[in-house]
Amino acid sequence: MPKGELMKGKKGLIMGVANANSIAWGIASQLAAQGAELAFTYLGEGLERRVRPLAESVDAKLIVQADVTDDASMDAAFAEIEKTFGTLDFVVHSVAFANKNELQGSFVDNTTRDSFLLAMNISVFSFVDVSRRASKLMPNGGSIVTMTYLGAERAIPNYNTMGVAKAGLEAATRYVARDLGPKGIRVNAISAGAMRTLSLAGISGGRGMLAQGRAMSAMKEDTSMEGVAGCALWLCSDLGLSTTGEVVHVDAGFHMMGLAGDEEG
Repeated sequence: MPKGELMKGKKGLIMGVANANSIAWGIASQLAAQGAELAFTYLGEGLERRVRPLAESVDAKLIVQADVTDDASMDAAFAEIEKTFGTLDFVVHSVAFANKNELQGSFVDNTTRDSFLLAMNISVFSFVDVSRRASKLMPNGGSIVTMTYLGAERAIPNYNTMGVAKAGLEAATRYVARDLGPKGIRVNAISAGAMRTLSLAGISGGRGMLAQGRAMSAMKEDTSMEGVAGCALWLCSDLGLSTTGEVVHVDAGFHMMGLAGDEEG
């Protein structure tokens, strides 16, 4: 997308960039190109080394450590965000985790209590916690966007615990949207198709998900980063006014297809 001023004067937080192939980075790039001022969070020195150069390339106003499982860390991060920005106009939450050994085989047999609770804590509760914190910095309303996947609605091979967590995330999106709506804060989720990210690499058979998604999609094409980022731009900008509590599918129509087959017969 060419540079523009759709987000000029808007200030926002990006959470979940892992590298240059991250959906969160694709979104951040689009928002920055449209004039948004951005802050980024990271977890640990390893991710900081990846995130910092990317954030600096779009003149990020703040790059701060934030562990979504630790209240003290989140307190410190949002204190820095408030100190730097004062108020926020949008947040992009792209934070999720499930233990890799549970992203294969049988969901019933491989899921443990501790790993299940960890996935729900990082993937779902973090969104609720971030929304609560961010809403306090949105006195004039705003937009909160999170990332989900079709595995929340359908039983996808090997997605397992992550699918159940994403289902919780989608439900949380609706409840947070209800509670924050009177404050003028819109809350939505983007259900992106399978893309070449670190998250996909952690799923057994992840490469096959790409090929199957392309073959079974209505458009017979891969989900594009530009499409996902464009959807986030719409939801974060004033173009998204009056849209809240939605799960918007950006997957070349994969989600709505029934049986795959010869379309010419």
